[in-house]
Amino acid sequence: MYESKITSFRVDEKVKLLDCPTREDFGKTDKQLKKDLETIREELGDFQDTLYAHGKYSVLICLQGMDTAGKDSLIREVFKDFNARGVVVHSFKVPTELELGHDYLWRHYIALPAKGKFGVFNRTHYENVLVTRVHPEYIMGEHIPEIHSVADIDQEFWDKRFEQINNFERHIAENGTIIFKFFLHLSKEEQRLRLLRRLALQRKNWKFSPGDLKERKLWDTYQKCYEEAINETSKSHAPWYVVPADNKKAARVIVAAVLLEELKKSKTLRSLN
Repeated sequence: MYESKITSFRVDEKVKLLDCPTREDFGKTDKQLKKDLETIREELGDFQDTLYAHGKYSVLICLQGMDTAGKDSLIREVFKDFNARGVVVHSFKVPTELELGHDYLWRHYIALPAKGKFGVFNRTHYENVLVTRVHPEYIMGEHIPEIHSVADIDQEFWDKRFEQINNFERHIAENGTIIFKFFLHLSKEEQRLRLLRRLALQRKNWKFSPGDLKERKLWDTYQKCYEEAINETSKSHAPWYVVPADNKKAARVIVAAVLLEELKKSKTLRSLN
């Protein structure tokens, strides 16, 4: 249904986020998009049942995006038809004292989906080259040997971290985890409107945090860090997809369609039948 279009969202060569669209509707109404999502996620649910019964492979879905990009609602809507036994969602917040007592990938390793299951990372191991890069002072809490001050955190440090993340993903891919990484690409104007809605609508007030406004001032820095992270880590075994996110309903369809179409084409799916 969407196969001819969704391939354009996959990052197979260097991208500039400024050149990537933030809005897509496929020429369809919200009602049509909602109907299409229902059809796609039903098929995904059937595949999940097969994956669970087979117990040999797992699927990891990584979601990143600026504040208000729609990660929570996307998870709720895309995975609605999944059996609760077969999908686990992890939302990674500020590292705990226990987590800081280990290397930065430890908490992500232990949260990986078991064979037969789908795992969704709502914010991911990429926070370690995004938030910590925008706020390098956070790195000091990791107590890394040879890092004695923020001045020690240079480009070589980030290049090494990209390499470590690539090795992490290669390792889990070679051991049966199918990886999808989605960047929900939101425009700055759409974020402004969504933040205003959080203030205007009482039922959304709980989502608003003054910290959102502070981070918004760093928009350009975040975009630069996202762009480099995507370009350095989009690999054939762990591809990034830059998903236009200004239209939430279309973004959900894109993520669901990518999952379904790529899993249909994969050797893994054929081996399960």
